[in-house]
Amino acid sequence: MLHLSIRALAFGLGLLMFLGGVATLGLGGSAGLTGAWILLVGSAFMIGAVLQRSRYRSDAAERSNVDPGPGGGETGWLEPRFVPTTELFVDPTSHRLMRVYVDSRTGERRYKAEA
Repeated sequence: MLHLSIRALAFGLGLLMFLGGVATLGLGGSAGLTGAWILLVGSAFMIGAVLQRSRYRSDAAERSNVDPGPGGGETGWLEPRFVPTTELFVDPTSHRLMRVYVDSRTGERRYKAEA
């Protein structure tokens, strides 16, 4: 997950681009196409900053703003409903061995680095 200050910076840049695109659209003529492009890119920055999340973390972990664990997965203990599976993989970014935990009732998955 990107640090909160980086996400805020990306959102601010997107907002400036969005407003600049709206202003450029108001000029009309050939500037309209440029304004539309700037508006769309600014919108993408804002949406990306709001929706960005870590690959291996639950929504609850994302909302709590706790730093991710090793390999980008969950930190601390997992609820007892999550049972470890035999599924292991190496995270391509951190090169940490990750284990998959699953709630068999809902199919929800969690990821945690192996010690």
